[in-house]
Amino acid sequence: MQFKKITQFFWFCSGSYLPLLKRVPTETHKYVGIGGTVFFTAFFAALAAGYALYTVFDSVVSATLFGLLWGLMIFNLDRFIVSSMKKRNNAWTEWKMAIPRLLFAVLLAIVISRPLELKIFEKEINRILDERKIEMIAQSKLAIQDVFPEIQSLENKKDSIKSETDKATAFRDKLQQEYDFERFGTKTDGTSGIVGLGTNARKKEQQLDAAQRELDEIRTFNQAKLDTLDAEIKRLMALREDEFTKRTPQIENFDGFAARLDALQVLTKESEAIYWANIFILLLFIALETAPIFVKVISLKGPYDEMLELREDNVQVYVKEQSFKTKKKSERNIQRFEAEVFPERL
Repeated sequence: MQFKKITQFFWFCSGSYLPLLKRVPTETHKYVGIGGTVFFTAFFAALAAGYALYTVFDSVVSATLFGLLWGLMIFNLDRFIVSSMKKRNNAWTEWKMAIPRLLFAVLLAIVISRPLELKIFEKEINRILDERKIEMIAQSKLAIQDVFPEIQSLENKKDSIKSETDKATAFRDKLQQEYDFERFGTKTDGTSGIVGLGTNARKKEQQLDAAQRELDEIRTFNQAKLDTLDAEIKRLMALREDEFTKRTPQIENFDGFAARLDALQVLTKESEAIYWANIFILLLFIALETAPIFVKVISLKGPYDEMLELREDNVQVYVKEQSFKTKKKSERNIQRFEAEVFPERL
């Protein structure tokens, strides 16, 4: 019983007239195959559309609803295309009718296959997107640095102040060395070579004390300037960090449908294997989408087609007969009306 319901469902999917199809059992399997192809094409279309919308809105409910709606639309289109193709005795006439439908089926196959390709190559695409995000973060940092050139200028001022302190420290150290040489009797160009705290040693000590006091004053003064510069640099760096924080979510969310399409294109250029796999997947969906149409075109004219054509001819004959009867009746009514209104014409 369950198998019978599935068979009837596929008959419905094929767009065939069920009461007529049941009268020709030899044709039932063909239309089960056509209906199954129509159904599964719509099923894959629903999956593709649902995944595509999920990558855009990140909502399972919206993706599911839209996927079902898109699948139903594709199902209705395919069912209409297959059911509208009638077998005729002229093969060229059938192909002329099929060509526009085949082109439309190819277009649908391209639309359906693309989101599923994104899902199939999802891991590789995520790798490309991660690389893009790293590049975007680096570019964003460079761009933000250009927005805050004051930080580098302040760093240069700090280096200049530290250089001044280093020079004073080096001068004090030089005097300290000369004082030590003078005390211990080391002979140099600037020392006497006499051991002990003599006149020269005391002069060196006075010079050293003056240099130390000057160094302490420079350090105190420069440290105040360095603290001021550090505070300003810290403030500017906080502003720069805030600006980078604002841009970070945009970079992290760089994984939408368009970004994934672009990543897939990069993959196909980088890898020949992925390129051919992408082509084969597209060809597979084109084959699936066009299969019902090809089956209708290349199949021989069967009993169902004969009976359907006969039924349509009977309908046309009936319509013509009714039209002829209506026309005759109208003519008789007109003649009767004229006879009543214009008796002198008779």
